Amino acid sequence: MAREFEAVGVVGLGTMGAGIAEVFARNGLRVVGVEQDAAGVARGRGHLEHSTARATARGKLSEDDARALHDRVTMTTDLADLADVDLVIEAVPERLDLKADILAAVDKIVRPDVILASNTSSLSITELSVRTGRPGRVVGMHFFNPAPVLKLVELVRTVVTEQDVVDDMAAFARKMGKVPVVIGDRAGFIANALLFGYLNHAARMFEEHYATREDIDAAMRFGCGYPMGPLALLDLIGLDTAYEILMTMYNQSRNLMHAPTPVFKQMITAGLLGRKSGRGFYTYDSADSPKVVDDADTPGPLDAADGTARPVRTVGVVGTGTMATGIVEVLAKSGLDVVLRGRSDSKNEASLGALKRSLDKAVVRGRLSEEDREAAFGRVRATTNLEDMAECDLVIEAVAEELDVKRAVFETLDEVCKPGAVLATTTSSLPVIECAAATSRPGDVIGLHFFNPAPVMKLVEVVSTIATSPDTVATARSLCGELGKHAVFCGDRAGFIVNALLFPYLNDAVKMLEAHYASSDDIDAAMKTGCALPMGPFELLDVVGLDVSLAIERTLYQEFRMAGYAPAPLLEHLVTAGRLGRKTGQGFRDYAASR
Repeated sequence: MAREFEAVGVVGLGTMGAGIAEVFARNGLRVVGVEQDAAGVARGRGHLEHSTARATARGKLSEDDARALHDRVTMTTDLADLADVDLVIEAVPERLDLKADILAAVDKIVRPDVILASNTSSLSITELSVRTGRPGRVVGMHFFNPAPVLKLVELVRTVVTEQDVVDDMAAFARKMGKVPVVIGDRAGFIANALLFGYLNHAARMFEEHYATREDIDAAMRFGCGYPMGPLALLDLIGLDTAYEILMTMYNQSRNLMHAPTPVFKQMITAGLLGRKSGRGFYTYDSADSPKVVDDADTPGPLDAADGTARPVRTVGVVGTGTMATGIVEVLAKSGLDVVLRGRSDSKNEASLGALKRSLDKAVVRGRLSEEDREAAFGRVRATTNLEDMAECDLVIEAVAEELDVKRAVFETLDEVCKPGAVLATTTSSLPVIECAAATSRPGDVIGLHFFNPAPVMKLVEVVSTIATSPDTVATARSLCGELGKHAVFCGDRAGFIVNALLFPYLNDAVKMLEAHYASSDDIDAAMKTGCALPMGPFELLDVVGLDVSLAIERTLYQEFRMAGYAPAPLLEHLVTAGRLGRKTGQGFRDYAASR
């Protein structure tokens, strides 16, 4: 029979601790909150009052329930007031000695049967547990911020944690309306181990001036559907907190993906901690404010500021696949004349048929009038001859992701296209400079990486090579604006922004599964529930295709030569076995069996 918890102690009443106290009090429990001094108690009470006031204003909590909630919470500066509670969870800053000292002190105060929990996001629960006289009744209970809203709780067991303690805490978490995931004791657990490598890589991109902070964040929001960009998320977490988490993980694993990039230390030393200090990667109108104010940003790659956009009225698209057809639709709906070039009449017919069906669906859904549909379809002319691109102002290559094929296309386009025409490739990972080098006009060559499905996805990565001219960049910027797309600008290196940040994270998830640390379902649940991502890593891998993912990861590894980028052997084995994801019915999950 699961033990009952009637009173809970929370040590540390910062944003996270106060949120945890609110979770317990909302569920009818008596809560004793402890801070080190009266000022800390006042701040904790302020956090709780602010959170419940917002919930009341939004109709999620009645005023009577809010008053009752506050009545159930007692705040104090004396650990001795925890003597009668049934569970204690510490939520003090992420320092091992501080947490260990608190748990050791609480251990001497509470009853022998009381469970002690740590809300640490990265420190060793084993090291904390052995500082007490009850290591079998010590667990990690990692809530996610904001605790009253996010459902995930990572329950961390050590090699000596008693099974009934794990079972009781999982049942308790579910009773609190949370989704518990039980895992072993290793730095970062699931969510942070996957999240912070990605955040660290984004900070490194910014530090290297590879792209601006706005473009890095926009790329992940528009390209992956993430609720926040990585740099804005680091500001929310706090750069000092992020640094401590990364250092803890790096010290345990020696994985360079978790070695904090130097910009963290520099910003922390300068007092730029993120929202809590009023300035981090962004500047805020005051400390703890979410409102960003305009300020100067560090430069990114070649910008369009000094270039003059060339007029674009007719655009050629080389290719008839899904991406090519989607780009044609976007161009035609924006009022541009389009020349579609396929390798055969049958491929052109198939592409035009797909275009017509997509336009018809837009009419049915009320997104396009019948008149606009006919006008858009009428702007598209199909051909099998690249020479018909001669008068195009811009030509977009969207053929197979094979370098030799792309180079051959650009060689021909260089010969047939008029002077000043911009030549663009939609590659997602191959070097744009290789396409440019196949021409006599490298200044006119640029990458325009659309995202699939092109008519829906708002993002375009505009990729400049070392030879791309400012006028070409300006033309790309102008075109994206005309198409209603959000352009982000970066240099010409593998993965650009999105894939370079996304696929190492996916690869880390595969390595975590490969190590039997957690199941694919639990890892997906942790990232969706704990980090509010639209899809878990294994769901996404199966959608993208394991073969496509492996090819991108190999490209990244060949470019950067970092061990952390080396594709996980499990991914290579699945691809070799023909388990490629949803398109084959089997990937990390068996889709054929579920139908």
